Amino acid sequence: MSNYVIQADQQLLDALRAHYEGALSDRLPAGALFAVKRPDVVITAYRSGKVLFQGKAAEQEAAKWISGASASNETADHQPSALAAHQLGSLSAIGSDEVGTGDYFGPIVVAAAYVDRPHIAKIAALGVKDSKQLNDEAIKRIAPAIMETVPHAVTVLDNPQYNRWQRSGMPQTKMKALLHNRTLVKLVDAIAPAEPEAIIIDEFLKRDSYFRYLSDEDRIIRERVHCLPKAESVHVSVAAASIIARYVFLEEMEQLSRAVGLLLPKGAGAIVDEAAARIIRARGEEMLETCAKLHFANTKKALAIAKRRK
Repeated sequence: MSNYVIQADQQLLDALRAHYEGALSDRLPAGALFAVKRPDVVITAYRSGKVLFQGKAAEQEAAKWISGASASNETADHQPSALAAHQLGSLSAIGSDEVGTGDYFGPIVVAAAYVDRPHIAKIAALGVKDSKQLNDEAIKRIAPAIMETVPHAVTVLDNPQYNRWQRSGMPQTKMKALLHNRTLVKLVDAIAPAEPEAIIIDEFLKRDSYFRYLSDEDRIIRERVHCLPKAESVHVSVAAASIIARYVFLEEMEQLSRAVGLLLPKGAGAIVDEAAARIIRARGEEMLETCAKLHFANTKKALAIAKRRK
């Protein structure tokens, strides 16, 4: 269980009590001013000003309240001192996000974008938001403008390499961790000597697990790294990275479609099964190695469809 501690003054203690008024507990530990009990977090405020956050949502709740005073993470994770979301949003930051993990056809693409303080408003004015909220036409319109404005880096894990990693026993979460770190290495080097005040990864697993997956990497970006859920709402750099990643993914899908002679659908639904079956019948099962994530259930379904229609 994650434990986060902040040191609060009286004004912050009053704000905490008011915010969580509906979840205040009648049972108080020794020395406590008040306690909050929710399914995902327990918060205990002590007379000393110490406020302890415990539970699955400890990191997220603590991050709402820390204003740059005193903070510590009492887990072995060594998460950097949390910052309130509005504070992170105003910093010069690198954001990192990935696309393609749930698509049967196409690669995984990770992108990172560096948006410094002077460019935050300009990037936001482009209509930047999480790529999942934008259609393909909007992505193709907005992404080039972002890419011309801010430093960025992209890593593409093509399908043959994906399938080799997967057959070796590597989980997709580790693949994503490796891709994010390698993309961050490229961008950190590209913007040097400038240094980001924060590096924000759209959370796909907890920070300690993320770094465990990187233990064998030659170089690991560790400083000021935050793994946050819905990070595109925290800093515009993550939303920008999401759009760049989606744009590159769409380009990769177009190239793969030309290579296999069939417009490849996105996702992993029934239309994907039909498209894979057509590829098997026209080009052979081995063609899927070049354009699909073979361990998805779609492969088995497509083989059955292709067999029935021989």
